[in-house]
Amino acid sequence: MRILLTQFIILIIVGVISVGLNSVVHAQTIEELQQKITSQTSAIQKLEKEIAQYEGDLVTLASKKKTLSNAIATLEATRKKLETDIRLTQTKVDTTDLKIRQLGSEIIYKEDEISDRKAALKEALLSMYESDKQSLAQIALSNGSFSELWNDLETLEMFSSQVTENVVLIKSLKADLEIKNKAKEAEKGKLLGLKSNLGDQKKITEDNKKQTTALLTQTKNKESEYQKTLSQKLAQKDALEKELREYESTLKFILDPSSIPPRGTKVFSSPLDKIFITQQFGKTSDSGRLYASGTHNGTDFRASVGTPVKAMLSGVVMGVGDTDQFLGCYSYGKWVLVKHSNGLASLYAHFSLIKVSAGQSVNTGEVLGLSGNTGYSEGPHLHLTVFASKAVEIVRLGDVKKATNCAKAPMPVAALNAYLDPMDYL
Repeated sequence: MRILLTQFIILIIVGVISVGLNSVVHAQTIEELQQKITSQTSAIQKLEKEIAQYEGDLVTLASKKKTLSNAIATLEATRKKLETDIRLTQTKVDTTDLKIRQLGSEIIYKEDEISDRKAALKEALLSMYESDKQSLAQIALSNGSFSELWNDLETLEMFSSQVTENVVLIKSLKADLEIKNKAKEAEKGKLLGLKSNLGDQKKITEDNKKQTTALLTQTKNKESEYQKTLSQKLAQKDALEKELREYESTLKFILDPSSIPPRGTKVFSSPLDKIFITQQFGKTSDSGRLYASGTHNGTDFRASVGTPVKAMLSGVVMGVGDTDQFLGCYSYGKWVLVKHSNGLASLYAHFSLIKVSAGQSVNTGEVLGLSGNTGYSEGPHLHLTVFASKAVEIVRLGDVKKATNCAKAPMPVAALNAYLDPMDYL
């Protein structure tokens, strides 16, 4: 009996020591990875500050007079911002990879500890089984004194509590292991998203370089040519808007208030992480200056090129388009229209890159694309329009009336009373 108990004590001690050694080895690896993660986190913060500085520069440039030099400076600041975006995303990719490796080390440590504890538990149970073969009388007779018997009984009780302790610990370790595995899978999903973002950012950075080259080619690097181009674009935009307004005024739609959420009902989440309104819906001084009708059919938000634009509510993509594909059509540029189940539809315009397709179901907060400066735009921003969904349709103006340069460009249209103020629902 004493031999069995002594062997068991040795086994328990060996089991605990082996766990301790594994812990030291893995702790060193985990600590090294954590140091690298901390360093990467510091680099991320520096890059975010740099991006904020470029965004501030872009805001300042947007407030200045529209000149060729300012247009080039804006493209240059945008390029630097986009390149920093790429560096930031790459750093986040590297950091996420480190976190996955760190979690992997922690998982291995937990698995080793569980294995060691299971081995210790097995030996404890075997020893208790062997002890149980002897009756209390046999144990008493095998001892030379009552004190020795008492010591053996105390040791058996200790072994019983050791078994309980190991069972509880194994359960706890398994619960921790499950949490670590879930965290690792979440980080893997984040890594895939970051790598996708990296590819998107590289695309729009290349587009930015092409825009700079095109601007210099079109204007021959002359201010007079630039101002002439601006005037032509404004005239073509005004012609389209007038034509669109005339067509939409002929559309008949009776808006049933019960078919849409009441004004002031905050049914939409924000389409951007940071909200700053640059132009309100309806008749404003800006709408009178920028739009022939004197009415702005949506709300504009500040958004530098490459900013993720998110669906404000789940729904189905009714359509996507790009008016820039049609020469002289200065309108929404790259746009996305989403129909929601609550009687509303939302239009997002001036994207640099679209991430969804017609017919696709989207969830609240899902990225629809990256903001930009496509179409007729005096600077990078997000244009948001909200419709009564029953009234909006996608048409080619050339199919319904004599049209301007946008005759073949598909775009959303609706009766004038179907346009709603986005801020009523945000």
